[in-house]
Amino acid sequence: MKITRYEHNPILTPGLYDWRKCVTFNPGVVYDGKRFLLYERAAGTLRPYQCYIGGWESEDGKHFRPLSDKPVFTPEMLGMPKGSVQDARCVMLDGKIYMTYAFQPYQFDCYPTGTGLPDYPCDKYPEWKEEGIPEMLTQSGLAVSEDGVHFEQLAWVTPKEIDDRDVCLFPEKVNGRYALLRRPIDYVGPAYGTELPGIWLSYSDDLIHWDDPVLVATAENPEWEGIKIGAAASPVKTDKGWLLLYHGVDLGSCYRVGAMLLDLDDPSKVIARSKRFVMEPEEYYEKAGLVIPNVVFPTAAIVRDGLLYIYYGCCDTCISLATVPVDELLAELEPRG
Repeated sequence: MKITRYEHNPILTPGLYDWRKCVTFNPGVVYDGKRFLLYERAAGTLRPYQCYIGGWESEDGKHFRPLSDKPVFTPEMLGMPKGSVQDARCVMLDGKIYMTYAFQPYQFDCYPTGTGLPDYPCDKYPEWKEEGIPEMLTQSGLAVSEDGVHFEQLAWVTPKEIDDRDVCLFPEKVNGRYALLRRPIDYVGPAYGTELPGIWLSYSDDLIHWDDPVLVATAENPEWEGIKIGAAASPVKTDKGWLLLYHGVDLGSCYRVGAMLLDLDDPSKVIARSKRFVMEPEEYYEKAGLVIPNVVFPTAAIVRDGLLYIYYGCCDTCISLATVPVDELLAELEPRG
């Protein structure tokens, strides 16, 4: 199996508007039957490092033009103008676009260190202490749009008091219920059945109220999953199961990509999984960037004519595209007993 990078990567880079002149990365993407709609995470400065969601469209999934000269989703829309909205993952469901996103309520700075883990100091922004919220705590939400440009907040899908991100909504109901994947960072220890942060599954009847999550998968290979794993893109339905790309982070903070197959009727069951990573940083734009080196971070997977389009952030700086035949990727997964 070979995952092929698009020859003209990266497909989106910073610039054009003040609010995205610094970085653009980790996009959500849907195909509405006529066009690809891409929703980037973007920031105009590193101090403060305030992020917005910008919208783009394309007929071929490679050449994109802006949907608007302004962000399509902002922290102001949540009543928190000093916050950040990040890492959109999107699905088409019931004729609408649903976007999960990560949210941080107050400002912080980003100081690249070159070591793989930037500093994100919050000391200049007293709101964190005044409100008694742990610095950099991230809650995840769900927004919806009927036209792909105007989004409205629908619900918070994780509790306010825990750090929980990498949230991906399934593109259709499972046994009559909505389903999403989560990564609560502090769900570790004997009470949770895992010593490292992993992938969890929640259900809902109305997209508003969500059941307590159940554990789906944990890190298995210390070589490249050494710190944590999390869902990458929203699951893709195949005749063999739900195909899920996920990211793993090693002890050197290098981000790689694995794949697993979840049972169609019970996606808490992993029925196949890649023995090793299927993508790792190789190209210059995946190894060096403004913020974090050595990062490939897919947040969207779209199937067109048997080909999986993988959209991914590179080093928290730009956006790239890779493709692979779906059947070839499925053949790479080892069945579980």
